[in-house]
Amino acid sequence: MFTGIVEELGVITAREDLPDAARFTVRGPMVTADARHGDSIAVNGVCLTVVTVADGAFTADVMAESLGRSSLDNLGAGDRVNLERAAAVDSRLGGHIVQGHVDGTGVVERVTPSEHWTVVRIGLPGRLARYVVEKGSITVDGVSLTVSALGADAGSDGVTRHWFEISLIPTTLSLTNLGAARPGTVVNLEVDIIAKYVERLTVFREVDNA
Repeated sequence: MFTGIVEELGVITAREDLPDAARFTVRGPMVTADARHGDSIAVNGVCLTVVTVADGAFTADVMAESLGRSSLDNLGAGDRVNLERAAAVDSRLGGHIVQGHVDGTGVVERVTPSEHWTVVRIGLPGRLARYVVEKGSITVDGVSLTVSALGADAGSDGVTRHWFEISLIPTTLSLTNLGAARPGTVVNLEVDIIAKYVERLTVFREVDNA
């Protein structure tokens, strides 16, 4: 489990494509300081298992399913990534409960800077829109954020396109890769796990009462 509080902005130093997976080498001196084989580290919000650790870097294997469900398949050497170690039992929960299980990807639609913060609008799949509420929590590339606005627009093709907005303070912009996000950037999304459980319980309750 994670909290969505990014500890370090790391960098992909190597990628090896395998028949049904990819092996990444990620440099992150802070998160590898106490890392061992088998530990969990979130990379852009995706929970990965440490295979080896050496010289301030770790390797992790990403299976095809994870590559297909996330933006990790777009990454290569030189790309910067958000890193977070698994939460310690005795640590403060600074963000919200994050599993590191990406629900899907979104696309940055608009970036609007202002004097004290930057508003970023992100389009998301309709199947995830029902879990997103204003002032609720969402994880974007592993960063725990508060939804500042949300809505939907009908396209000329008749398809409804859902979006939400997040407001990023200077600290978030400088310490995470969201500071480099531009329209068209693909980001990993994990919705609030509590919302998914509530929906599931409601469905079973309706079936039981039928």
